[in-house]
Amino acid sequence: MWRRIIYHPEVNYALRQTLVLCLPVAIGWMLGNLQNGLLFSLVPACCNNAGLDTPHKRFFKRLIVGGCLFAFSSFLIQYAGAEAVPLPVILLVMALLLGVTGEISPLHARLLPASLIAAIFTLSLAGRMPMWQPPLLFILGTVWYGAFNWFWFWLWKEQPMRETLSLLYHELADYCEAKYSLLTQLTDPQTALPPLLVRQQKAVDLINTCYQQMHMLAASRDSHYQRLTRAFQVALDLQEHIAVSLHQPEEVQKLVEQSHAEAVIRWNAQTIATRLRVLADDILYHRFPERFTMEKQLQALEKISRQHPDNPVGNFCYYHFSRIARVLRTQHPLYRRDLMADRQRRLPLFPALKSYLSLKSSALRTAARFAVMLTFASSLALFFNLPKPYWILMTVMFVSLNGYSATRVRIQHRALGTLAGLAIAAATLGLHAPESWVLLVMLLITLVSYLFIRKFYGWATVGFTVTAVYTLQLLSLNGAQFLLPRLMDTLMGCLIAFGGMIWLWPQWQSGLMRQNAHDALETYQEALQKLLGSEQDAEKLAYQRMRVNQAHNALFNSLHQAMQEPGFNSRYLADMQLWVTHSQFIVEHINAMTILAREHTMLTPTLAERYLQSCEIALQRCQQRLEYDGPDSGSNVLDAPEDFHQGPVTIMERHVKRILGHLSVMHTISSLTWSQRPHHGRWLSRRLRKSKT
Repeated sequence: MWRRIIYHPEVNYALRQTLVLCLPVAIGWMLGNLQNGLLFSLVPACCNNAGLDTPHKRFFKRLIVGGCLFAFSSFLIQYAGAEAVPLPVILLVMALLLGVTGEISPLHARLLPASLIAAIFTLSLAGRMPMWQPPLLFILGTVWYGAFNWFWFWLWKEQPMRETLSLLYHELADYCEAKYSLLTQLTDPQTALPPLLVRQQKAVDLINTCYQQMHMLAASRDSHYQRLTRAFQVALDLQEHIAVSLHQPEEVQKLVEQSHAEAVIRWNAQTIATRLRVLADDILYHRFPERFTMEKQLQALEKISRQHPDNPVGNFCYYHFSRIARVLRTQHPLYRRDLMADRQRRLPLFPALKSYLSLKSSALRTAARFAVMLTFASSLALFFNLPKPYWILMTVMFVSLNGYSATRVRIQHRALGTLAGLAIAAATLGLHAPESWVLLVMLLITLVSYLFIRKFYGWATVGFTVTAVYTLQLLSLNGAQFLLPRLMDTLMGCLIAFGGMIWLWPQWQSGLMRQNAHDALETYQEALQKLLGSEQDAEKLAYQRMRVNQAHNALFNSLHQAMQEPGFNSRYLADMQLWVTHSQFIVEHINAMTILAREHTMLTPTLAERYLQSCEIALQRCQQRLEYDGPDSGSNVLDAPEDFHQGPVTIMERHVKRILGHLSVMHTISSLTWSQRPHHGRWLSRRLRKSKT
C-alpha cells in the first residue's frame, strides 16, 4: 500500500512541491523569523514556471542560469525604479530583452515568464528592505530549490520517466480496446474515427515526451535507465502494431456475419489491454512483471483465419496480435532503435539573437505580447493609483499560456478559483486561531492543492488563494483588507490576458493548419521514398515512421484547437476534419508498410519505382493545391495508371493503392477547403463593428 502511495505520480509531485515550499517556512518559524521563511517560499513559484525542476543532464547549469536571471530581473526593476524610470517602460524593456530565451529552445523559453514573475514579486518587496536583499533572496532560494530537487530525484532517480511510460502503456491499452470495440462501426468513419484519433494523439504525445526525456537525461547511455529504455522500445513496437489498420469494413462485416470473429478479436484485444495496464502499474510501482501468455486467444484467432482463407481480416489480426503477444511475453523489443535520433535542437545564443531580431520570430511575438500586456496593466494601475499593482501583473503572467484555448480555460479556472478562495478566507479569518494551527492548516491545504493542480487547476487555485490570504495575515495582519482589492485585481488581470491573447499577434491554429498539412505531406513523401526505395536500415525506417506520426499529430492538434477558437468557419473545419481523417489513414498504412518492409520485401524494384513515382505525383499535386488558392484546372495529366501489371496483388501493393486513393480524395477536399479558410482578423473587425452598432 505504501509503495502505491509514495510512487503515485500526483502524490509524489505534491509531496515534493509541498516540502520544497514549506520547509523554509517551518525552519523560519522554529528560528523565530517567520517573515523571512514566508518570503523564501516565493522563489519556488519562479523556479516552477521556469521548469528548473525538470530532470536534465545539465541540471545545475540550468539552475545557475535561472538564478542569475531571477537576480538580474529583481535588481533591474529596483534600480530602474530608483532612477525614476516609469514601471511600464521597465516591464516593456525587460520582456523584450529576455524574450531571446525563446529562440534558444522550448525549455529555455520558460525562463522569460519566470524572470518576469521574479521582477513582479520584487515590486512587493521594494522599499521594505535594502536593494541587495531581494536578488540575494532569489539566488539563495534557487540554490535551495535546486539542492532539494536534486536530492529528491536522487532518491527517485527514474520516477519522472516511469510516470510517462506508465501513462503511455495505459493510453495504448485504452487505444487497443477502443479500436477493436468499434470493429463493426468502421463503416461510418465520421463517427467511429474521431475518438480513435484522440487516443492516438495522446499516445504519440506521450511518445514525444519520452523521446525528450531520453534526450534530456541521456538515458540511453545511463545503465540506471536500461530497463526503462527497453520498456520504451517495447512501447514503440506496441504502438506500431496497434496503430495499423486494414480499412476494409466490408470484409470485416462479412467475416463477422460468417463466424464468431468479433468476439474472438475483442477477446484478444481485451487480453492485450489488460496486460498493458498491469505492465503500466509494474513500471510505475517498481515491480517485476509476471509471466504472460495468450496462446488460447491466438489459437482461436488462427482457427478463424484458416477457416476463411479468402478473407484478409483474420490473417491481418492474427499477424499483428501474435507480434504484440510475443513482445508482451518476452518483454524485449522486436528490434533495436536509435532513441537519440529524435533529439531537441538547441540554438546557441548569438544565432538565437539573430533569429530573434526577425519579425517572423514566434519568440519575438510572444515577448512583445507579454511586454504590451504588462505595460498596459502597469499603466492602468498607475492611472487608478493602485497601491499594489503587482497582483494584476502576476495574474497576467500566471494565466497567459501558449494558445487561445489553454489561456481561456486557465482564465476561467483562475477567476472562479480566486473568488471561491477569497470567500472561504473571508469566512475563516474571524476565527483567530493560534499561529501554529494556522501554519498546520496552510501546510495541509498546500499539499491537497498540489495533489489537484495538474488535473484540476481551478480547485488548486482555491487552496492557493486561501494560503495567500493567510500569508498576508501572518506577515502584516491585513488579510481582511486584501480580499476585495485582490478579487478586482485578478479579474482585471484575466481580462487583460484574454484581450492580449486575441488582439496581440495571436497565433491562430486555424492559420497554422495549412503549413502543418504541408509538413505532414513532406514526411509522408520521405517515408514512401524509403519504403519503396532501397533503404533497408530498420533504425532509419523506424525513425521516419515516428516522424510521420508526429507530423500528423501536429496537424491533428492544430485542428482540435482551431475548433475551439472564436469565429472559425465551421464548414472549413468540417472539410479539414475529413482531410485529417484521410491523412490518418495514410499514417496507418505507412505504419503497416514499415513492418512489412522490415520483415520481407514484396515488390520488385521496377514495380516499387513505378509506385513511388505515382505516390510522389499524388503528393506533389496535394502540396500544390495547398499553396495555390485559385480554381483547379481539373486536369489529371499527372495521374498515373491504376494497374501496373496483371496478376495477384500483394499486401504492400494494397497499402500503396489505398494511399493513392486517400491522396486523391485529399486533393479534391483541398480544392474546396482552402478558398473558404477563416481570417480571424476580418472576423474580429466584423464582430467589433456589430458590437458598436
